[in-house]
Amino acid sequence: MGSGAPGLPSGLPPLREVIARHGLAARKGLGQHFLLDLNLTARIVRLAGDMAGRHAIEVGPGPGGLTRALLDSPAADVTVIERDARCLPALAEIAAAYPGRLRVIEGDALAVDLPAEVAPPRRLVANLPYNVATPLLVGWLRQAAAFESLTLMFQKEVAERLVAAPGSAAYGRLSVLAQWLCEARLALALPARAFTPPPKVDSAVVHLLPRPAQPAPALLAAMERLTAAAFGQRRKMLRASLRALPDAARLGGAEALLRRAAIAPERRAETLSVAEFEALARLLLPAP
Repeated sequence: MGSGAPGLPSGLPPLREVIARHGLAARKGLGQHFLLDLNLTARIVRLAGDMAGRHAIEVGPGPGGLTRALLDSPAADVTVIERDARCLPALAEIAAAYPGRLRVIEGDALAVDLPAEVAPPRRLVANLPYNVATPLLVGWLRQAAAFESLTLMFQKEVAERLVAAPGSAAYGRLSVLAQWLCEARLALALPARAFTPPPKVDSAVVHLLPRPAQPAPALLAAMERLTAAAFGQRRKMLRASLRALPDAARLGGAEALLRRAAIAPERRAETLSVAEFEALARLLLPAP
């Protein structure tokens, strides 16, 4: 296993040396916190499941700690997306150490269509930049069927939202969307001191396994509208928070919509199960 220490197969220098040589001090504006412990990066890759023959995708590789672990796995190849041009020389050194297995895309991951860039079967593994982690995830959830799995590191608070149960303080729109489209599991907790520089909060890895049956685009769009309205005013009863939904007006108003789904209008969004949200979303679809 080429962990990047001198004398091992990859022949790559230690990550701290790479950071110093290329001037890769983490930038707060890019949400960068580097994970340099190669035992931890190897563990994250193991959490992603069987990599044999898979096309691995990583977003925000930085100096390449997780990238090395992915390349040390049986993955067919690895594609990384990095917007910080300072990191490109360090990634080029890794590419040279693993000939033909690493592809580097310079750019903003929010603008990259991963299924169009990488052939299936795909597994997404990443320590996401904190400042764009949630919008990146929402975009990937819309394409969940394109991935075998998504193994992603977030701030602990975001990770807990993804796996939160109805009725809990952390349960919200992200919980519903993630759990509706995937099986979501909190796989690993990491303290702030594991990163360079240490963030102000702890982190956690969530393993997302897309469900075999994914919703049609119209149903997914309805669920996104519904959850945005329901949780946009989460302290209000659903009969009030859903009043602004154009779809609800078409069905006679929010109360009529809720009663058709056998949901009391006095309930609040955080008390509804994922199945109840799906039932409401299905009612929003135009009649065939």
